[in-house]
Amino acid sequence: MGCDLNCGLITGAIIGAVLAVFGGILMPVGDLLIEKTIKREVVLEEGTIAFKNWVKTGTTVYRQFWIFDVQNPEEVAKNSSKIKVKQRGPYTYRVRYLAKENITQDPKDSTVSFVQPNGAIFEPSLSVGTENDNFTVPNLAVAAAPHIYQNSFIQGVLNNLIKKSKSSMFQTRSLKELLWGYKDPFLSLIPYPISTTVGVFYPYNNTVDGVYKVFNGKDNINKVAIIDTYKGKRNLSYWKSYCDMINGTDAASFPPFVEKSRTLRFFSPDICRSIYAVFESEVNLKGIPVYRFVLPVNAFASPLQNPDNHCFCTEKVISNNCTSYGVLDIGKCKEGKPVYISLPHFLHASPDVSEPIQGLNPNEDEHRTYLDVEPITGFTLQFAKRLQVNILVKPARKIEALRNLKRPYIVPILWLNETGTIGDEKVEIFRNQVTGKINLLDLVERVLLVVGVLMFVAFMISYCACRSKNGK
Repeated sequence: MGCDLNCGLITGAIIGAVLAVFGGILMPVGDLLIEKTIKREVVLEEGTIAFKNWVKTGTTVYRQFWIFDVQNPEEVAKNSSKIKVKQRGPYTYRVRYLAKENITQDPKDSTVSFVQPNGAIFEPSLSVGTENDNFTVPNLAVAAAPHIYQNSFIQGVLNNLIKKSKSSMFQTRSLKELLWGYKDPFLSLIPYPISTTVGVFYPYNNTVDGVYKVFNGKDNINKVAIIDTYKGKRNLSYWKSYCDMINGTDAASFPPFVEKSRTLRFFSPDICRSIYAVFESEVNLKGIPVYRFVLPVNAFASPLQNPDNHCFCTEKVISNNCTSYGVLDIGKCKEGKPVYISLPHFLHASPDVSEPIQGLNPNEDEHRTYLDVEPITGFTLQFAKRLQVNILVKPARKIEALRNLKRPYIVPILWLNETGTIGDEKVEIFRNQVTGKINLLDLVERVLLVVGVLMFVAFMISYCACRSKNGK
């Protein structure tokens, strides 16, 4: 009987050891299976999880606008006073609801090309007012005129047309006009063919953004979704040839197996450039662990602080010899218009930028940009893109509407918050197809290892105790 007991204990110990070894072996094998599955499912081709969500996002995306309503337009125009603004909003639109079109795979270079249709649907229930609400804002055409046409004689001619159209430094426009376009009375008087429609985001509805060409990841998963080329409706040749700033993905996804040390680069046509985000913290999003990446302060730094931004300092006066920071001149891809971008309320901008403007309240939590990325797949499951659009208004001796200005102003027009969060239905699908399987395999590995070790230790202790007892 003693022999039978000892044999049984030894057998149990052996079984425990086998389970522990099997659990240990299963870990790297399981990791390889997970890696293989992820690499297959994140490729942008028909039939994969990534492709289905890439063609048309299942996440509802909203773009909220806050307009800076100027409170003292006459005082500024006459006395070059500080500009007092009052933020009004949010006015909310649903965007990114249209599927990609003209999707064409190129197996030769493992790329896929497409266009992204643009559309915006106003959401009254998520807005403080209607699209007909009016605002006092800078006159976009008048502000741009002396910037685009610097010849004194031409400015004199334009001045007569500005006066004839009864235009001034500021104007009153509805939300719909300001965002999506209006026929400008001053531009309508210019006797040669030019576009007479002006709007911060004109043209947008019923247009396409692209053509994009991105790597599908078929030959190299580390390049999946990264932009190869972009031929947009804006003039981006300057940036690509001089700054090489068209790189990264469209921020909807990144190559899989994201590490905290990685810098995530993404391209935004709204700001005509690629930008980047760095890891900040781990976040639990509806039960899914994600990494939060944020736009760093350095992204809007001066060229002296960040040489990558040298392209966005185009003159020495406004930028204080390129020492000002927090704003970037993107006029080169806005047909020469004096458009500047920044974070909302000039967050992280140098004091000289915000000094002429009263009514700003920058706040890190409300005005920063972040991406919540699931690290195994590289999918962005939640994001908030915050951006402010500004226009440069400067003195012009030949134009009466701007003649009394004693200094240039970078005037905030609006800021936007574009947000999207994975829906509950998509969360369940994601859990079932990705995280659920990974967690189950991980659980099996750990259970086998723990049970095996416990069995081995328990049976070996019992065996030693039995031998000791029999020896006595």
